[in-house]
Amino acid sequence: MRTVLRWLLSLVVLAGAVTAQAGTAVAGQDPAGDGRDILQRLLAVKGVEMVEEKPYEGYRYFVLTYTQPVDHRHPERGTFEQRFTVLHKDTSRPTVFHTSGYGVSTTPGRSEPTRIIDGNQISLEYRYFTPSRPEPADWSKLTIWQAASDQHRLFQALKPVYGKKWLATGGSKGGMTATYYERFYPRDMDAVVAYVAPNDVVDSEDSAYDRFLEQVGTAECREALHAVQREALLRREPLSEQYRELAEKAGATFTTVGSFDKAFEAVVMDLAWGFWQYADEADCGDVPEARTASDAELFAYVDEISGWSFYTDQGLAPYTPYYYQAGTQLGSPGIAQPHLADLSRYGYQAPREFVPRSIPMRFEKHAMRDVDTWVRHHARRMMFVYGENDPWSAEPFRLGAGARDAYVLTAPGANHGANVAGLVPDESARATARIQQWAGVAPATAQADPGSAAPLAAYDKTLDSLDERLLQKYRGGRL
Repeated sequence: MRTVLRWLLSLVVLAGAVTAQAGTAVAGQDPAGDGRDILQRLLAVKGVEMVEEKPYEGYRYFVLTYTQPVDHRHPERGTFEQRFTVLHKDTSRPTVFHTSGYGVSTTPGRSEPTRIIDGNQISLEYRYFTPSRPEPADWSKLTIWQAASDQHRLFQALKPVYGKKWLATGGSKGGMTATYYERFYPRDMDAVVAYVAPNDVVDSEDSAYDRFLEQVGTAECREALHAVQREALLRREPLSEQYRELAEKAGATFTTVGSFDKAFEAVVMDLAWGFWQYADEADCGDVPEARTASDAELFAYVDEISGWSFYTDQGLAPYTPYYYQAGTQLGSPGIAQPHLADLSRYGYQAPREFVPRSIPMRFEKHAMRDVDTWVRHHARRMMFVYGENDPWSAEPFRLGAGARDAYVLTAPGANHGANVAGLVPDESARATARIQQWAGVAPATAQADPGSAAPLAAYDKTLDSLDERLLQKYRGGRL
């Protein structure tokens, strides 16, 4: 594999160029600064305001806001407060710029690259996810360029504080976000590590997803999932009664999607995709035998995988920014699911169905083609990590002849939670070494033998469940 063979050459070229070791300074000390406390330095940045501090051993953790223009092309036309967090290690360490592409967690957490380089982490909430939403909201300003410009502007503001190397990262929509940021502002970051980032170049051509779903896992597991979907639609009436009872208890409504029945079907249609997105082949044994399962068992399993509450108005509301972008620039899979063709009334519904009709939408078909072309020809110091069993990996980013020091790697058997640690061991170590080289903190041992590289910070169960928590939050057909 050409990508793997390039590891040795590129690492040999850079070997010995960096000798920095993992820092041992106590969080809050600032040997590279001007003597002020790190919080004082952050609050001295124009536009930064304090929300709260949450202490964590070995770090300082702040929740803050930054004043951003609604329209970066016309900054005089209003501003909004964008929330971000700082997991501060030391200004002498490199910094990871993290985004989920959705809201930001206000619980201390560490992305995988942050642990690999033992650095600081800036996590930015994506524009228009509450509370980082202008009021009133001009939805036409929710674009990938405007969001990249948010990152660019915050980076420029914080670079004087965190003066060492910066790496951008994110998973799923966050991986897309990191990639778009690099496309529009390629001189900001020293490198990018993008996880499970879909690349839907031609929105109207989604056969890659259909082919993926026809061969992922074992035939027995696929057939069992299909049988559950069919049985749920065959038992539409009794399962709808349970669904209606659940919705009434929760006070749920169905104005956005259009009807109770459309919401019911959307949940069922998500099931096979949702299973492969977040479950593992080992979970195939938990799929119920469709024909013999009771209505209650069938209802509970669909809820576990897809979530009956999702397509209610209340479930969709937090995701309006995502569906707006999917229907205007990002694209979204329109999978065929022929095994349900005779039972489906609505098909696999498009993003427009999940955004209130009061918000106008028009698809920009060239947006993803532009990014894809740029990555193929201009990617530098970029790493894309995918999961072998993740449906979103069916249309990945690919590298062309113009890419340099860039890699596309796949974790065997992994789902939408794929990461560097899940790669085959030798490739995982070399990827780790490369990330440390990019950040300027590769130990001498990793420079001499990239296959021996390991994260510079010890695993912390609480901090290092950040990506897992985010993946559990955004489930069932969402990125």
